[in-house]
Amino acid sequence: MTGPPRISRRRFLEASSGAAAAMFTPLARLTDIQPPLAGGRFVRTLRLGDPARADNPPLNQLLGAGLDARLFTDLSGLAPGAMVTPNDRFYIRTACPPQADATRGWTIALGGDARQPHTVRLDLLDPLVAPMGTHLLECAGNSNPNNYGLLSVARWDGIPVGAVFDRMRPSSAASRVLVSGVDDDRPSRTSAPGASWIFSRDDLERAHAFLATRMNGVPLPRHHGAPVRLIVPGWYGCACIKWVDRIDLVADDADATPQMREFAARTHQPADATRARDFVPAVIDVAATPIRVEQWAVNGRPVYRIVGILWGGPTPTNALQIRFGSGEPWVNVSDCPRPETAATWTLWSHQWRPSEPGRYEIVLRVNDPAIRTRRLDLFFYVRLIDITDT
Repeated sequence: MTGPPRISRRRFLEASSGAAAAMFTPLARLTDIQPPLAGGRFVRTLRLGDPARADNPPLNQLLGAGLDARLFTDLSGLAPGAMVTPNDRFYIRTACPPQADATRGWTIALGGDARQPHTVRLDLLDPLVAPMGTHLLECAGNSNPNNYGLLSVARWDGIPVGAVFDRMRPSSAASRVLVSGVDDDRPSRTSAPGASWIFSRDDLERAHAFLATRMNGVPLPRHHGAPVRLIVPGWYGCACIKWVDRIDLVADDADATPQMREFAARTHQPADATRARDFVPAVIDVAATPIRVEQWAVNGRPVYRIVGILWGGPTPTNALQIRFGSGEPWVNVSDCPRPETAATWTLWSHQWRPSEPGRYEIVLRVNDPAIRTRRLDLFFYVRLIDITDT
């Protein structure tokens, strides 16, 4: 029996590059890979959002530096077979600080209330690196209604946090884990310095958290935490610490970190939370938003296909409903397959014939009282659309 053929490094990189290029689809090609509407002819794709808003940042482009850096991902090109975000378009909330020099040998200090504090070289953990699956990250401040682009999906490789915990023997008083990363200490208009979060060990292991070292098949890029960042699947990005350089065991009554306090409201924490144990897991609830509106002509009349994404929550659901303004009734989304996993996003679509031209709000909800949807309840992720042809 012969084994699989060996692939040279050059051929591997060429194949990886081609795969990355196929992850997102240009709008001009979407109708080539999506099923057309029955008896329909594609007319155009309409722009979502209010073009008059002053805060319309360019998409897929790094803006600013340090704590003020942002890259908003263009979600409109998501399509079947193209659901992973290329690394150069994956959202950025904070750019790499100059102190995070990944060219040197990287170490992680393991200490705090550990019985034998020590430092481990990251390269010595390489044998523990394994595929960790495809996971979505979202910034807790993903609130720009013209794009909601602080949201992306990647395939990750990394080290399970349990393998690191095995190297740390807690003292009797230590019951929580403080994960810290290198951060930018330069003045910022939008954020406070200090990249750290305190977790219970059970929360991290329940979420299958890991220290990521590779992203979409290549070493972690610089602005995404190179050489190592924490990924806590299902939690907001503020808890997924980049440039990890310390892991400390801390007491149960430890104060919440500055980063935890900064993002407390955005991660739905109790108003009186001051200690780490007062914080609830910073998990992402089920959410949904449109990403594009396609105009079709069917039997000589305009029909609009709303295409969107569904993500978040611990349990997959397809009980999605839609309405087009506060005076309109809720109706079931016409094509919303039940997701196979809650780890990433999935596509849904809805056919719509507006009664008259005008500006409409596209609003979504989950028609299941057992499923928590705190952001949808607050009318997050609402998109505007201007209709001229009916």
